[in-house]
Amino acid sequence: MSEGRAIETIAVVGCGTVGASWTALFLSFGYDVIATDPSPSAEARLIAFVARATPQLEDLGHRETGSLTFKASLESAVAEADFIQENATENEAFKQDLLARIDRAARPDAIVASSTSALLRSRIVADCAHGARHIVAHPFNPPHLLPLVEIVGVDQDVIARACAFYRSVDRVPIVLKKEVPGHIANRLSSALYREAVYLVEQGIASVADIDAAISEGPGMRWSIMGPHMTYHLGGGEGGIAHYLDHLGPSQERRWATLGSPKLSEDVKAAIVAGVEAESNGRSIADLERQRDQLLVEILNLKSKVRS
Repeated sequence: MSEGRAIETIAVVGCGTVGASWTALFLSFGYDVIATDPSPSAEARLIAFVARATPQLEDLGHRETGSLTFKASLESAVAEADFIQENATENEAFKQDLLARIDRAARPDAIVASSTSALLRSRIVADCAHGARHIVAHPFNPPHLLPLVEIVGVDQDVIARACAFYRSVDRVPIVLKKEVPGHIANRLSSALYREAVYLVEQGIASVADIDAAISEGPGMRWSIMGPHMTYHLGGGEGGIAHYLDHLGPSQERRWATLGSPKLSEDVKAAIVAGVEAESNGRSIADLERQRDQLLVEILNLKSKVRS
């Protein structure tokens, strides 16, 4: 693929929570955004989301303002975009058709990035004539606050250009060497959640205490460094080599006891009841506001430490 022109205009396809969050981020870095979504209420919801997210982004120092245009036609929205961020429903057949439509309408040098959380890139681009310019670019929700973007592609030039673009909006792109369902972060999250469900299934602790075991313990360390580096410090002066030699067997013993729960009706009911108790009357919107406020504070603190 040729180098292509500089990225100035971005098309956002699908304006649900993820697409709206991407839109707010791109605008705050001065990029012009053309958004499209077939829902009759999409434009109003998008404008409302951007209005809510803008103060958060300003708190993070992102104060530029690009222009926002909404178009009902998918083909019209992507026709002149330099970069296309697709965020449609997590359905393989639907995405295959949608990406093929985008591929036909977009300029050949435009990069098409799919926000899929679990689908395989090779399958969703199967009907695209210019498949090499398509990547998976999976964010963590909400993408205007959480920096991680998982990249899966086949063309190294496209991957490099996409990574450079995401870095330009203060994201942290990581590149998978080969595709796998769920990419990296969701696989790690799923492994943890499987054990969290097992602990509920076995009646070992309440939902609230299981959540606290992460948020008040290892989760705080994980916001600073990942599991390998965490255990590197756990090895003392000998680092990770010492940890694996001397404490690795205890890890293996714990691995052997990890559960494989089933989401039976009883288990689902116990989880729902536990989450309701932990929420203590707070609505989804209340919880999102609290989460996002704390994320902004954490991001600002990490930024100060890095500087």
